[in-house]
Amino acid sequence: MLVSLAVRVIPCLDVDAGRVVKGVNFTGLRDAGDPVELARRYDAQGADELVFLDVTASSGDRETTYEVVRRTAEQVFIPLTVGGGVRSPADVDRLLRNGADKVGVNTAAIARPELVAEIADRFGNQVLVVSLDVRRTPPGEPATESGFEVTTHGGRRGTGTDAVAWAARVAELGAGELLLNSMDADGTEAGYDLELITAVRQVVAVPVVASGGAGRLEHFAPAVGAGADAVLAASVFHFEALTVADVKAALRDAGAPVR
Repeated sequence: MLVSLAVRVIPCLDVDAGRVVKGVNFTGLRDAGDPVELARRYDAQGADELVFLDVTASSGDRETTYEVVRRTAEQVFIPLTVGGGVRSPADVDRLLRNGADKVGVNTAAIARPELVAEIADRFGNQVLVVSLDVRRTPPGEPATESGFEVTTHGGRRGTGTDAVAWAARVAELGAGELLLNSMDADGTEAGYDLELITAVRQVVAVPVVASGGAGRLEHFAPAVGAGADAVLAASVFHFEALTVADVKAALRDAGAPVR
C-alpha cells in the first residue's frame, strides 16, 4: 500500500435541527445523539478531524446552525470542517469566526462554480473542502461519461453533471480537499465505493476523503488502497460498533500509516 502521509480517520456529524442524525442513502434519518457530546467523545478517542454537516440547510434554504457549530468547536482540539448552507465568502468568514477550521461547500458551488475560486482566493485553499454527493446515474436517465452524477440539496436533486469531471474542475478552481460522499453506499455498511474513489483519484492531486459505506474494520484499508487520503464514517462510530482506535489499528495492520 503506497501511502506517504498519515491516513486520517474522521467521524462525521450529520446534524439536523441541532441533533446528529443518520439514515441510509440520505433518507430515513434517525436520531444519533447530541453533536457536542459526540464531538467530545471522538476527540478523546483520538480522531484526527471532525466533519460537521448541516444536512438540511441547503434543502431548507437556510443558514448553518452557527450556535451548534460554536458549541461543538469549543469541545474539540482537532480540526473541524463545517458544511451545509454555505453560499458566499461571507458565510465562510462567519463559520471560521464560530470555530470552524475548514468549510465545506457543495450545492452553491454547483450553482455558481466561481464561488470555489472566490473562497480559495480569500481564505486559502487549505480552508476549502468541496463536498460531492455522488450517485450512479439512475436507470432511465441520461448517463454521464463516468457513470457517476453529482447531486445537490442533500442528495435530493440530480444535476446531470459528471461527478469525476466536476471533481477535476473544482480542484483546478482551488479546492484544497474533496469530500467524496457515495449516496449509493451511504448508511449501507457494505463498504466504500471503491470504483468511485479510484475514478476521482485518477483526475485530482488534492486530498480525497472517502465517505459512505463503512461498516466493518476490513472496509477502511481498501478505500485507502483505492486512493483515499482519509476515511470518514458516521453510524459505526455513533452507535459504537467501532471506535476510532479500532479503525486506526486495522489500517496500521494493513500497512497504512496512521497518527
